[in-house]
This record gives sequence, C-alpha cells and structure tokens, in this order.
Amino acid sequence: MRKPLLLIAIFILSSTACKCFAQGDSGDRFSVGIGVKASTLGIGADLAVPVGQRANIRGGINAFNYSRNFDRDGITYGGTLWLRSAEALVDFFPTGGGFHISPGVLIYNGNTVKATALVPGGQTFNLGNSNYLSNPANPINGSGKLTTNKVAPMLLLGFGNLVPRTRHFSVSFEFGAAFHGTPKATLDLAGSACDLSGVNCRNAATDPTVQSNVQAEVDKLNKSAAPWKVYPVISLGFGYKF
Repeated sequence: MRKPLLLIAIFILSSTACKCFAQGDSGDRFSVGIGVKASTLGIGADLAVPVGQRANIRGGINAFNYSRNFDRDGITYGGTLWLRSAEALVDFFPTGGGFHISPGVLIYNGNTVKATALVPGGQTFNLGNSNYLSNPANPINGSGKLTTNKVAPMLLLGFGNLVPRTRHFSVSFEFGAAFHGTPKATLDLAGSACDLSGVNCRNAATDPTVQSNVQAEVDKLNKSAAPWKVYPVISLGFGYKF
C-alpha cells in the first residue's frame, strides 16, 4: 500500500513543478525564502523557491531528542524519542493568499524510539506469559527500538508563505500528517534469567525458551503500536525572503 502512495506523491511533486515552472513569473522565480520552525517533527529549517504566483517548492530538515524512563512488565526502559527527518513539498496557494495545501514526501524518515532495558539483580520481571528473576550475578539488560518506514508520503494544510510575493518576513502555521506505516519493535536482551526460586538460570540471549518469550513481548509491543500508522504534524515557523 505504501508504494502506490509514495509513487502518487512523487508524481504530484514532479508534474506540479514542471507545470508551475512553465507558467512561472520571472520576477519571483529567483527569490529564495528560508525559515526556522518548531513542530512535532522537531526543530527545523526550510528553504523554498517560487514556481509561479501560486506555488512554491520547499525542502526542510528536522531534528530533536526527548528522553524519559518508563517501566513495563518489571523491565525499566530508558527511552529516547529520536527525531530526524527531511522533507520535500509543493505549496499550492489556491486563492493567491496565505492559505496553502502542501502534498509531499518525507524523503528521509529517521524518527525512532530507542530504549535501553534493565532489570536490577534480584528483581522479578515478565516476558510473554512467563515470570523470571534477574540473576544478581548477571542482571538482565539490553536494548529496544521502534521504527517506521524510511520514506513516507505526507500532506499539510496551513497559512503563510515562506516566499511572500510583496514582502520579506513571514509567519506560517501548518497541520497535517505523515503516513509512515505500521511501527515495528525489536528487543534484544542479555544477562541471565532465573526461575523464581533463583536456582535454574538461563542465558537470555541464547536460551530458546527465553527467546520465545522475548518474541512474545515484541509481539505485544507491536500490537500496542499498530494503530499509529499516521504521524500528526503541527508546525509554527518564521521566515525571510531574499
């Protein structure tokens, strides 16, 4: 499903750019607008050029990190939301004013949730439907990750023009979504997992039974993340036209 959506988005971008260049206004064609923004994709910067009186081509990059700890099934995760992306869009101004419709593509989607995992020695935890005790001599530890498609179609609506035709400064507000597909989780554990008596201990990285329960835990994470196929985008930016 995501391949047809991506092809449609790329076709819209390329065909619109060609059409707008053919109809463009030579007085604005060599103007350049640059801007900074804060959005749900991170802190970013944009660059845009006009391709006619009612269209721009725009590219942007975004980056941000946010970290917090959380517990799940007795495992303490040190999680980081790692936002890294780059986008290409065509801004249409159907009324000639600031309102715009912007189809485009996240040409690089590095947005990821990363996490370290730790169960202090002597503490119980759950994997799948099994309970274990973290070996005090070799505690359970590891890492996890939640990722989505590296390329994602997107659609934004908003107000403002990074390359205003009659002034230099601009303010823009946008909202929309990136269609990044179903998130996928991975979880790798090391250390030693013991039965609740603490007598029978197994290597979490190699034992088939423990690994089967790790996969069950991953399946639960994937099920929880499955509804989040669309990433909401809200943005506020400021720009200047040269």
